[in-house]
Amino acid sequence: MSRASEQAYAKIRSHLMSAALKPGEQLTEDQLAQITGVSRTPVREAVRRLEDELLLVRSDTKRLFVADWSRDDIEEMFALRQMLECHAAERAAQRLSREQIADLEAINRALKDAIELLEPDVVRFLDANRAFHDVIIDAAHSPRLGQLLGRLVEAPVVLRTARTYSPEDLRQSARDHDELIAAFAARDPDWARAVMGSHLRRAFHTFAKTVGPPAPRYGNGKP
Repeated sequence: MSRASEQAYAKIRSHLMSAALKPGEQLTEDQLAQITGVSRTPVREAVRRLEDELLLVRSDTKRLFVADWSRDDIEEMFALRQMLECHAAERAAQRLSREQIADLEAINRALKDAIELLEPDVVRFLDANRAFHDVIIDAAHSPRLGQLLGRLVEAPVVLRTARTYSPEDLRQSARDHDELIAAFAARDPDWARAVMGSHLRRAFHTFAKTVGPPAPRYGNGKP
């Protein structure tokens, strides 16, 4: 991407993460060009990248919207992410270097600093959380796994989940990270898998509380 396209991508993504743009909100290229301060051509390139990351979606009529997923979409996303990230944690427990474990400790300290402010900084929390999980994915040494998770981890559901967290939820996320680091230091793949699984299920249920119960499911023509 060109420098202008990278600038547009970074600014639009920042707006999405800061809740300046709401799920389901319609966008136009002119609006995004004003937000980013660049012309429509680099905006189009940035939008294509954000569509690939599932942060923006197009309707059948080609109108552009901030992604807004259903409860079923969200539940499936978490299920897929749990399967993949548990596998990544299991692999990483046997492969993380001491330097990478030290990186995880430093990143989690930065995450704790962000959430212990008088008003927790959710954007900084998300940046640190993404960096933490990126180290684990990199240490798993599986390019295919990294490509799949790269789209899931940055999905709108992740952003929306973080915004629903209470201060205690945010602190629990940091504690989960501490336990993951302990599992990695012990080179225990089973422990790492278990902690990652509970970490992601907790995140799902935190989000689920804000969207209500799932829609009724029907089979054989009967409720």
